[in-house]
Amino acid sequence: MESSSNPGLRDITRKAVRTRIAEVAIDLFAQQGFDAVTVEQIAAEVGISARSFHRYFPAKEDAVIGDLVPWGEFVRDAFAARPADEPVWDSLRASFEALLAQPNRDEQRSKRTMRVLTSAASLRARNLEKHLLWASLLTPLVQERLAGDLAVLRAQTLVQASLVCFDVALTTWAEPDETMDSVELLRQSFATLAPRNPT
Repeated sequence: MESSSNPGLRDITRKAVRTRIAEVAIDLFAQQGFDAVTVEQIAAEVGISARSFHRYFPAKEDAVIGDLVPWGEFVRDAFAARPADEPVWDSLRASFEALLAQPNRDEQRSKRTMRVLTSAASLRARNLEKHLLWASLLTPLVQERLAGDLAVLRAQTLVQASLVCFDVALTTWAEPDETMDSVELLRQSFATLAPRNPT
């Protein structure tokens, strides 16, 4: 009997198919432009029907963005594990660093994905959804760490600023001629907005 903590064969197969569809889609978007590529083209390249594509992704934007919830939960949990007496801004930076440090990241494909992500209005809109989702996960924890007045406002400001730093670092990292790694760019981005009197 399979352990409930381990994915079954069906889940593994589904994940592999999703990964393959996403890889093909991103390659086509990078070559032809996001708006020029149809779901039918992606499906034909993968060897499935358009209907099958939609079993894995509701829309072609989802093939680029992926499932946002697990990564947002990862950052939230990383923040929750930081020392309670650490400045909040430092904890946020460390939490995003932990995400970037995850293994099995194909650097060139990740860069290509980031360039595609910023290439179309509909994708940028979906990236805003990521901000809202991750902010909803992080803000309550940040608020708990803040003393004084306007804790909610200050927590929202810090979280939104951290998300912007994260996005700017990754967008810069994705440029073809960029030589700094994503973690160092993230640190530089956070340092630009680091409070003089850490909270």
